[in-house]
Amino acid sequence: MEKKAIHFGGGNIGRGFVAEFLHAAGYEVVFVDVMDSIINALQETKSYQVTEVSDEGESTKTITNYRAINSKTHESDVIKEIATAGIVTCAVGPNILKFIAPVIAKGIDARTEATPLAVVACENAIGATDTLHQFIKDNTALERIGSMPDRARFANSAIDRIVPGQAPDSGLNVRIEKFYEWAVESTPFGEFGHPDIPAIHWVGHLEPYIERKLFTVNTGHATAAYYGYNAGKKTIADALHDDRIRGIVRDVLQETASLIIDKHEISAAEQQEYVETIITRISNPYLEDNVERVGRAPIRKVSRKERFIGPASQLAERGGKFQSLMGAFEMALRFQNVEGDEESVELAKVLKENSPADAAVQLTGLDRDHPLFPHVVKVVDGVQSDTK
Repeated sequence: MEKKAIHFGGGNIGRGFVAEFLHAAGYEVVFVDVMDSIINALQETKSYQVTEVSDEGESTKTITNYRAINSKTHESDVIKEIATAGIVTCAVGPNILKFIAPVIAKGIDARTEATPLAVVACENAIGATDTLHQFIKDNTALERIGSMPDRARFANSAIDRIVPGQAPDSGLNVRIEKFYEWAVESTPFGEFGHPDIPAIHWVGHLEPYIERKLFTVNTGHATAAYYGYNAGKKTIADALHDDRIRGIVRDVLQETASLIIDKHEISAAEQQEYVETIITRISNPYLEDNVERVGRAPIRKVSRKERFIGPASQLAERGGKFQSLMGAFEMALRFQNVEGDEESVELAKVLKENSPADAAVQLTGLDRDHPLFPHVVKVVDGVQSDTK
C-alpha cells in the first residue's frame, strides 16, 4: 500500500522543506490548507520545483505525487485522509496550531489502522508538537484520551532551513537554502518504530538540538534582521557585510553559546564551529532575504521562550552575561509599524499604552521577580522614551 502523509500548511516551508523530504521518502503528500489560492494552485498543477541554493550554485528538484484539500470547505475529506495516513506534519505557525487541532483530533479518533499515526509539528518553537497534542486532547472526548496512544504518537522536532522571500512570479516553485537539519524524537514511537524518512535525524533527546538551533540560527538571524532594519539595510546579507553588525551578531551568539555549552555539555569547539557555520549561512547573498521578512512577528520573537528572552533569562538565572542579547531585544522593540506586519503595529501600541513594567510583562511573559526582569524594563523604558 502506498505511504500517505498529510501536511497542514501549503506555504513555502510546507512545499519547500517538509513535502520535499516526504516526497523523497516515497510518500504521497496531501496538502491541507484554508487558503483558496494555494489549494487551487496545488489542485491545478501536477508538479512544482524546489531550487536549492548555496555558494556552490543551484540544483532543482521536481515534486510530484501530491493532492490538496481545503479544510474550510471539505473537512470530512480531511478526516478520512488522516484516518488512513501514516504521518501528519504541519508548518502553519505556532499560533495556528489550535485551529488545526480539531480536525486532526477527529481524524485520529476515526482511525482503525494497526500502526499509530505519527504526528510531527514542524514549527520554529520549542515543544510545538506537545502544544498541538494538548490542543488535540482538548478536542477529544474524555473517555477516548486514554486510548489515544493506540491511534497516534506525538514527536517533537527541530527544523533548520532558511526559506527566503520568494519572487512574486514564482507560483508554487520554492527557492530554498541547500543546508538543512530536521531532528525528531524517536522515543514516542516505542515498539512500532518511527516512520522511514531518510532526511530526518532521529534522536532520543531533542532539547539540545532545539535550543542549539533556536538560540543560534534563529537568534542570529533575527539579530541581523533587527539591527539591519534599524540601520537601513535591505537584506540580511547586506546587514552582515557591515562589520559593526556582524560583530554584534557574533557577540550575541557568544552569549548563547555559553549557555548551550554549559547546559547541554556540547564542547566549546563544536559550538564555535556551529556558530561560524550559521553566520556564513545567513550571510549568503544568493538567498536575497529581506530584513523585514526575517523580522516580522516581533511580539512572538520577544516572548518568554523565544530567541532573545529564552536564552537571556536562563543566562540571568545562571549568573551569565546577557548584555548583547538585551541589545538585540532593544532592536526588536524598535521594529514598529512596519508595512504589512500586524504584530509590529501591535508592538507599537503595547509600548505606547503601558508603563515600562507592564509592557515588559505583556511582551516577554517574565515574572516581575525574575533576575532578568529589571534589565528588560530598562530596555523597554529606553525605547518608550525615544518614541514619545
